[in-house]
Parts: sequence; C-alpha cells; structure tokens
Amino acid sequence: MQIGLTAKHAGISRQTLQYYLMVGLLEPTEVTSSGRRLFDESAVKRIRLIRKLNQSGYPLRAIRELFLEGRFDSKGVDS
Repeated sequence: MQIGLTAKHAGISRQTLQYYLMVGLLEPTEVTSSGRRLFDESAVKRIRLIRKLNQSGYPLRAIRELFLEGRFDSKGVDS
C-alpha cells in the first residue's frame, strides 16, 4: 500500500505516518525504483501499536527505544 492508504488503514494522518518515518519508528516495507514507499499489513499493525503505546502515556522516543531493543517484533508482540 502507498503511504496515504496505509495511513487511512491505520487510522492516522498522512503527516503522522511521515513523522513516524522521519523519527525512525517505522520503515517502509518496500521502496520502488521510482522512490515510492510501500507498506504491508505488518506496518499497519505496528502503527496501531505505536498509537496505543503513545495513548497509554509512552513518549514516542521511549517507543522507538523499545523497538530498537527488540522488545517488540514487527507484529507488536514480545519477542
């Protein structure tokens, strides 16, 4: 899915998704030869997890650290 459709499926704005990309919370599943960023369902699940954690009081920086430490896999469950 392209960025706009991914954002819609995840329930966030396109700008929020772009911010998640910028700060390293999310990476595209694929980048086409023309530079389009594409995402799959696991990316949508990760975005939803980010939102839930953030709404529970975790700052985005802490969420990013959890992902970097490997505390969550791409599906959002403990590794």
